[in-house]
Amino acid sequence: MTSESGGPRCERGAGDAAEHPAPTDSDPLRRFAGIWCRAVHPLAATTMTPEAFEEYLLPLAHRLSAALRSSPFDTEAAYGVGAALVDAQCTEPEALPAILGVIDAHLVSCSTPVAPSRQRSAEPGHEPPADEEARARCVRLQHALAAGFVRELRKRERDEQAAISRAALAARTEAEKALHTSEAKFQAVFEGAVIGVGIAGLDGEVLVVNDAMARMFGGMDFFRPGRNVTEFVHPDDVPGAHELYRELVSGERDHFRIEKPHYRDDGSELWTNLTVTLLRDSSGAPQYQLALAEDITEHRRLRERLRYEATHDELTGLPNRPLFLERLDQVLAAGDDADRFGVCYLDLDGFKAVNDSLGHVVGDGMLKAVAERLQGCVNAPAELIARVGGDEFLALVTGPAAQADGAALARRMLAALAEPVRVEGRELRVRASIGVVDGRAGEIGRAEVLRSADITMYRAKAAGGNRYEIADADSNARVIARHSLTNGLPSALEKGEFFIEYQPLVRLTDGTVRGAEALVRWLHPVHGVLGPDQFIPLAEDTGLIVPLGRWVLEQAARQAREWRDADDEGGEPLRVNVNLSPCQLSHPTLVSDTVAILENAGLCPSTLCLEVTENDLIGADESALRPLRQLADLGVDIALDDFGTGYSNLSYLRRLPVSTLKLDRSFTRGMQRAPADPVDVKIVEGIVSLAHTLDLAVTVEGVETAVQAEHLRGLGCDTGQGWYYARPGPPERLHTLALADAS
Repeated sequence: MTSESGGPRCERGAGDAAEHPAPTDSDPLRRFAGIWCRAVHPLAATTMTPEAFEEYLLPLAHRLSAALRSSPFDTEAAYGVGAALVDAQCTEPEALPAILGVIDAHLVSCSTPVAPSRQRSAEPGHEPPADEEARARCVRLQHALAAGFVRELRKRERDEQAAISRAALAARTEAEKALHTSEAKFQAVFEGAVIGVGIAGLDGEVLVVNDAMARMFGGMDFFRPGRNVTEFVHPDDVPGAHELYRELVSGERDHFRIEKPHYRDDGSELWTNLTVTLLRDSSGAPQYQLALAEDITEHRRLRERLRYEATHDELTGLPNRPLFLERLDQVLAAGDDADRFGVCYLDLDGFKAVNDSLGHVVGDGMLKAVAERLQGCVNAPAELIARVGGDEFLALVTGPAAQADGAALARRMLAALAEPVRVEGRELRVRASIGVVDGRAGEIGRAEVLRSADITMYRAKAAGGNRYEIADADSNARVIARHSLTNGLPSALEKGEFFIEYQPLVRLTDGTVRGAEALVRWLHPVHGVLGPDQFIPLAEDTGLIVPLGRWVLEQAARQAREWRDADDEGGEPLRVNVNLSPCQLSHPTLVSDTVAILENAGLCPSTLCLEVTENDLIGADESALRPLRQLADLGVDIALDDFGTGYSNLSYLRRLPVSTLKLDRSFTRGMQRAPADPVDVKIVEGIVSLAHTLDLAVTVEGVETAVQAEHLRGLGCDTGQGWYYARPGPPERLHTLALADAS
């Protein structure tokens, strides 16, 4: 808008000059304003001279420079600068790109950071940004300026549209009184409008357009005599645009508004915000079409660029996670007759090692090379590859053969990654694991699709990696159940859902009970009683095994004390065996916790036997063995559990602080029936002989029959445990145990 004297309003522009010191000729922002003026003034419709226009731009330059260096960073000033440029009549379509181009090329270089001496005196938090941040801020200021420019231009255009509509209404009303007056008023508004205005007959023939409309379309020649609005059809017209036009000219509606593309005579594309209104005569009958067109070509390009940046991965240029999920949601929301879909979830094997050893520059280069190869695997419009974060990629296929197509795409991706990629002079081998999921719209939701793909991908990793797996409902259910148990472990200990059963350890020479092994159970509120093999690995993975193991040790020690107190005859106290996990072995409080538990229970250390699996000790260095050696020195027995399943290096036993070998049941299955397997007999005989030579006792697990027990007794084994004697049970059974078939 302009003042009555014809100059621009200065509330948003020159009026701010008082906020800044008077610039000198050497002021970089004075040079910036001069460059800005020379670039924009020839394209603007302003009535100011170049000198006056430069003075008008100078305070705007100061506002942008101050915003660029503001802390915290705020783009609000840029919105005002955009509005001020509209006030200065910089409203031609070519003006906005020139405005933004000068800012992009010169603003940062002309906005010199505050000198060090001034930095120390400046208020805290107002230090100038670094060069990279300054460039990023400059981009955001351009976006904000463009938004303010468009917003002010739209406001002006809405005001003018309202004025045009009022003028048109007034012209129609006044036509009965003074037709020539109304025509003069309408003509003034028509010719002076900055937006395009055109009038056509009901048959579509263009009758008249103003200069703004002609400039949009490249000149008045575009609207040559006989031109019809029906010729302005574009392939990208919104669906139903023709129906809206038909309803208007037939009088069924009074107006419609759409964003519409047009082709100019030179083949270039023009986008307009088009409002078409039906003009009726004094009797209400349709008479003319009034079209108001706003050129939004630059605004649309900016919007498309921003959308591209928001929906594509910056590093690889592939679609990103939001765009992939948008496409997936569209597929899943299709009707009942929709084709099937398939999703491939790809994760690089060992990519973290590349970043950690070679650096993120090499890692990023590898990701870009991988993305390029994966994009080359897409050979149909119904396929999409996206990078969804880190080293993870998602692929989507649709069609009646989605499962086969998904598996085929997975094979193509693995084949594409088979050859090493070259990054920073290095050849890097790429391995990937892929999970493939297929389904039909309406049968499965987005969350379930992604969860199933993720589970299946990790199943491929667990199988060795560099392969793909097809989703399997049973496998998914097992993983989900495992996850549910893992989540329930912490609260299970707090709620007291764990309990202990005891399996007797029987002296083979006379069949008397020597002690018992403590075996923890979980009374799950949903799944019932769970054995240790179902939750101990989960507890080790989550670290809960340390507090759980301490609780088991406390309960077992308390039970051993109760057994001792219940023995009226004062016989040999029953020993309790407790298993230790690798996490407990390496925990720094193992020795102190064990000593404290024994003291609290009033037990002699020899009453406790800690069982450690063979693979946890074989090959351990002295620092790893030190806690067990300290416990053994205190009198605690140490048993080597599952002996024979690992290295079975008997000579290595000489340096281990163990007192008992627990022979794995796999060596004694051949003795369950007569005649015994001679190979098993020789193996067990040799182990027992060497163990006794090393002053080690031998306990045999898995004793199932009387024949087996007799063979083991004859071979010199010391103790045994198994279902032949008793299954694990409550602690009170130990003193009332009846040994079946004992002789």
